[in-house]
Amino acid sequence: MSLLRPLLLDVVPNVQQTAAVALGRLANHNDDLAEAVVKGDILPQLVHSLANQNKFYKKAATFVLRAVARHSPLLAQKVVDCGALDALVACLEEFDPGVKEAAAWALGYIARHNEELSQAVVDAGAIPLVLLCLQEPELSLKRIAASVLSDISKHSPDLAQTVVDVGAIGHLAPLVLSPDTKLKRQVFSALSQISKHSVDLAERVVEAEVFPAALTSLKDTDEYVQKNAATLVREIVKHTPELAQLIVNAGGVAAIVDFIGETKGNVRLPGIMMLGYVAAHSEVLAMATIVSKGVLQLAEALVDEQEDHIKAATAWALGQMGRHSPEHAKAVAEINVLPKLLLCYLSTDSSEDLQLKSKKALKNVLQKCVYLPALEPLLKDAPPNILKHVVAQFSKVLPHDAKARRLFVSSGGLKKVQEIKTEPGTALQEFINTINNCFPPEIVSYYSPGYSDALLERIEQYTPPAATAQ
Repeated sequence: MSLLRPLLLDVVPNVQQTAAVALGRLANHNDDLAEAVVKGDILPQLVHSLANQNKFYKKAATFVLRAVARHSPLLAQKVVDCGALDALVACLEEFDPGVKEAAAWALGYIARHNEELSQAVVDAGAIPLVLLCLQEPELSLKRIAASVLSDISKHSPDLAQTVVDVGAIGHLAPLVLSPDTKLKRQVFSALSQISKHSVDLAERVVEAEVFPAALTSLKDTDEYVQKNAATLVREIVKHTPELAQLIVNAGGVAAIVDFIGETKGNVRLPGIMMLGYVAAHSEVLAMATIVSKGVLQLAEALVDEQEDHIKAATAWALGQMGRHSPEHAKAVAEINVLPKLLLCYLSTDSSEDLQLKSKKALKNVLQKCVYLPALEPLLKDAPPNILKHVVAQFSKVLPHDAKARRLFVSSGGLKKVQEIKTEPGTALQEFINTINNCFPPEIVSYYSPGYSDALLERIEQYTPPAATAQ
């Protein structure tokens, strides 16, 4: 560092630029080297010379600032403290697109860390100039500008509102139709970061007519475009039933169900969550997700996915679909989802979050489910805290359904209930008593544990009439 610093003041411009590039590459490598650049008191020198050097030096100097800022909020703050923001914003007004791009990139790396740094970038007057960069013909400059708007918007509603107030949505929305893949990634990211904060902001994005282009992009060849488009849909539907209904009417649920079926891993996660948010709003919307075969895709994801956080989101979404009514619960239960949720809950390999969400989803569905064939497998494997919900549903249905009672006996359900060990006076015992009262006492006795031993004992004690007569 001590050898490179004097070269920044060399009389030969090419030497200055090369020294700056070398510093940038060192700082970019890791945070220790970036820290060394800061401690070498190089940043103020770079910032001071930004105003009166040529475009090649400016690109090299902004590269150093970006390389230092990218590593941590602390290093980004050091860049801000040396007065870099005003110099970088001034570079956004340069004629050369390369200088604008380099400056915007550095501002984005500063803004992405936290709300305070983003606010500092906004206060320096960057947003209107970044928006002008978005309107430039150069694709690389457009991409970086969209990325900066995304990085600023993500931190808080106020920052997102600041971005919206300068007209960003109107300039971002048409770009969802761009043929450039990398630009579309950033545009969808920015729109989703704006949408996530409030109903008003989500409505502003919808009004900009980003649909149905966003839904079409779910089938894009680039998985990042797919994921960011799905994230945008998710951030819009989560706010209100009205916004969710709007997306459903546009064919959003069917498109997301197809998307989940065609993708894997973290790419499909926003789609899974989108179905959960839609289903959570109302019975009608939950049924829309079911009719579109959403349950089937989620059931497959619950088995196929390796990551626990994706499984947890899937379990949550299934719980939202099945919690509204017996009809909803049956749609979830009849494709054998309940044993899969139980397995996720009981597995020692599952994360705490996955166990918690699987348990909650099970309870949500069980409390509405009166489809008994789906409940019977749980009688054997469920722990007491889940078992009471299963037995409770049998105790509600069996007193009023003779056919169900017959099936319950012939399928071995009554025998399983008799084998359940419970404490007297508990809710579980009360439910078992209700079930037993639905059958003749001799039938209950026949299926009770130890009944065969009691019969054998009676045989031993029984004296045939012929033997008595002798």
